[in-house]
Amino acid sequence: QVQLVESGGGSVQAGETLTLSCEARGGAVKINHMGWYRQTPGKERDFVASITRGGATNYADPWKDRFNISINTSKNTVYLQMNDLKAEDAGVYYCYFQSIRIDRPPSWGQGTQVTVSS
Repeated sequence: QVQLVESGGGSVQAGETLTLSCEARGGAVKINHMGWYRQTPGKERDFVASITRGGATNYADPWKDRFNISINTSKNTVYLQMNDLKAEDAGVYYCYFQSIRIDRPPSWGQGTQVTVSS
């Protein structure tokens, strides 16, 4: 069973940069792709970005020009660098992991809070 350990959330001022990390631990970690979702109170989770093991990326429109997702496959870790943060970027960011066994559902991290003050 893969467990995801997230870190890097916190409180920042608008315009600042924050980088989230998510490490996949346990079992035989075979990454197909990993990524991030964001959730705000009372809303469903919104897709933010994803990256394949080979480095192909995908971004949701609100974040494609300011956020950068990367992966270190030797560490089974995905990163989300969030630049020029805005108040509307705030929320709980959840990491997910999809193994090469695509018949299995993705695993999710515990979530990390991002707060942006304007």
